[in-house]
Amino acid sequence: MDESNTDVIQGTLDMLILKTLSLEPMHGFGIARRIEQISRGVFKVNPGSLLTAFQRLERDGWLDSEWRQTDSGRRAKYYRLTRAGKKQLEVETADWTRRATEIARMLKAES
Repeated sequence: MDESNTDVIQGTLDMLILKTLSLEPMHGFGIARRIEQISRGVFKVNPGSLLTAFQRLERDGWLDSEWRQTDSGRRAKYYRLTRAGKKQLEVETADWTRRATEIARMLKAES
């Protein structure tokens, strides 16, 4: 992944994880795959970055986790959004929308 993609993913990884988990509980590999799918391959999540993000989000109280068996019979840690995580997703989404609107305004002013 090139540097510009890395910068974007680091700035939005928490929001992408929270949004993905707002749909259903998932294990780490499923979350990474879903983020890649919904971004049409633009975002590729580094497993180390994902693990660090999970630890941070759990510490902040935005995620809970439990060990479960996957459909393929392997054990995996499944993550789910907490009530605080849902509220944080709303905050992150509003912030993202505000920033995107500002960027659009700046681009329009330049043209």
